[in-house]
Amino acid sequence: MRKYFFYGIILSVCSIGFNNAQIKVPASCGPVPTENQMRWQEMESYAFVHFSLNTYTDQSWGFGNEDVKLFNPEKSDCRQWARICKEAGMKGIIITAKHHCGFCLWPSKYTEYSVKNAPWKNGKGDMVREMADACKEYGLKLGIYLSPWDRNSPEYGKPEYITYFRNQLTELLTNYGPIFEVWFDGANGGNGYYGGANETRTIDRTTYYDWKNTYKLIHKLQPNCVIWNDGGDRGDLRWVGTEEGYVGETNWSLLDATGEVPWNMLHYGVENGNAWVPAEVNTSIRPEWFYHPSEDNKVKTVPQLMDLYYNSIGRNGSLLLNFPIMPNGLIHQNDEKTADEFGQAVKESFSVNLAEKTKAKASNVRGNSKEFGADKAIDGKKDSYWATDDNVTKASLTIDFGKPTLFNRFLIQEYIRLGQRVKAFTVEAFVDGNWKEVAKATTIGYKRILRFPSVKATKVRFNITDSKSCPVISNIGIYNAQVFLHAPSIARNQAGEISISTDDIGPIFYYTLDGSEPTMNSKKYTNPVPTQEKVEVKAIAYDPTSGKSSPVNLEKFDICRKDWKIVGISDEKAYTILDGNSSTVWHQRDGKKMPIELVIDLGNEYNLCGFKYLPDQNKWSFGIITHYQFYVSADNEEWKLVSEGEFSNIKNNPLWQIKQFASEKARFIKIIALKNTYGDDVAGYAEVDVMTN
Repeated sequence: MRKYFFYGIILSVCSIGFNNAQIKVPASCGPVPTENQMRWQEMESYAFVHFSLNTYTDQSWGFGNEDVKLFNPEKSDCRQWARICKEAGMKGIIITAKHHCGFCLWPSKYTEYSVKNAPWKNGKGDMVREMADACKEYGLKLGIYLSPWDRNSPEYGKPEYITYFRNQLTELLTNYGPIFEVWFDGANGGNGYYGGANETRTIDRTTYYDWKNTYKLIHKLQPNCVIWNDGGDRGDLRWVGTEEGYVGETNWSLLDATGEVPWNMLHYGVENGNAWVPAEVNTSIRPEWFYHPSEDNKVKTVPQLMDLYYNSIGRNGSLLLNFPIMPNGLIHQNDEKTADEFGQAVKESFSVNLAEKTKAKASNVRGNSKEFGADKAIDGKKDSYWATDDNVTKASLTIDFGKPTLFNRFLIQEYIRLGQRVKAFTVEAFVDGNWKEVAKATTIGYKRILRFPSVKATKVRFNITDSKSCPVISNIGIYNAQVFLHAPSIARNQAGEISISTDDIGPIFYYTLDGSEPTMNSKKYTNPVPTQEKVEVKAIAYDPTSGKSSPVNLEKFDICRKDWKIVGISDEKAYTILDGNSSTVWHQRDGKKMPIELVIDLGNEYNLCGFKYLPDQNKWSFGIITHYQFYVSADNEEWKLVSEGEFSNIKNNPLWQIKQFASEKARFIKIIALKNTYGDDVAGYAEVDVMTN
């Protein structure tokens, strides 16, 4: 009898082993990330720092002829940069070692246009070395931005430049320790100094840089880094087609390995792409990339930065947030304060995962095995996951809180080492005995976070409604996160009326017109406020229910435009460029080739010292002016050219373009559009304004 008992035990153990042997790990679904891409994805957020000679000339891009002697950041402190980024929760910093002007922040032996000839530290300084040391001290990873375009080099556009470019790349990848990312800007070719030639040079970005062999060099020198490239060849990461801080709500980490990538593919990825190329969302904490004193009050607020977080990391991307460095070599205190508050807001919003220590049950578990059970999605381990049988592509997982629980965020992650699979899903809450849908979305990928109004429920059900293959879900998080009020928008129409608004529901607005800080004791906004002269408006939104107020928004308005007339244009739609509404646009088509003129009568004579141009805010719109001339006149007969040049980076970052000039008395202004982003004969305007003394 005892013999048969032991035989039974042995047979049972063998049977269990046999059954478990049949439960195979799900097969990969399409392309999967490399180990380098996985390390990068898990960083989630990291920083840019932009600093160069054009920091001292208040330009967006340098031309390559700026004097090296300008560079003298007397208070430079890379440790401050690293500390701020660390406290904001970031995992690394990418330094702009060389931007388009060609000036090098390290003492490159291949050019005289570098810090070795600057007064900073008597030519003995090395900003890249200081950045590398600061990153090491604060436990951050170091990345390198090296512009392929060089407006200073006399060799740019010639075959010899590629050797120069690779020599500089070699310096950066061998002298500063491990590099986690190499960043190549897509800007290339155009007008520049070029060693004194002062000409326009063009290149074929698909062939000139010979990226294949440049990549081989990078992989040899830094085998563990990833490559970001918008310069004509597929790297490890992709741009998302905008610098505004968001990627598509549908976001596949896939592209096709070859061929052109139109904007929709950059923004949304390709569902059945044959290469793993995840999305990096790059944006700046200020409107522009380099420091401009005029933007000290334009630093993104915490609510805006939280939107960036949800629209990048929360949409299966990474967040690359830029900090412009001031001429003294420091990050401005406004940027520092907001970055610190942003880091705290993210930490507090996701500090308590309500899904932990709950019970989870799935509609299907792979082979009914504990190895792939529903609990694997809430165990906090990144390498375990809930999976279904191969033939199951629609499934649900229910989390039971055991009591009514308040929440407003749902976080979900796929085990992307086996590929990206889910195409659509919903989230339901069990409220008062009924299931209520609170959110739905398409793709998941590495991480997806959904926002919705707070709901109190005893259970949450995650439903996968469509998937390319059996789902593999590694993590679910449920949170009751902070809700922020956005700073209100402030606009002034042509008649001079100030309007204040927000997308948030229900707040009250308070404002001031004298530059003082608004409080609940300030004027309450009820109707448009009439103004005629220069005015500085500050406003806040206040929620009486929660007792919370928004950050302050500031807008400065110059002379009222009510008397302005557009000369020689019969199209009434042209006056949308003066209506104070950035979403309205007018496209000027004169039926002739560029240049195209726009003349405006200001109605009175003023001391003008600058002008402002806002392009069409619709992404990739036509008619966005890149090169211009600006004239002034007292009588619409004798004209004086007071400003000409380019609007740098306007295609990717279509912000207000502000150009200043020496004061001139004038009643008439004339803008001449010389060139646009499409190379055709259309000039587009959302708004035009002037600056007066």
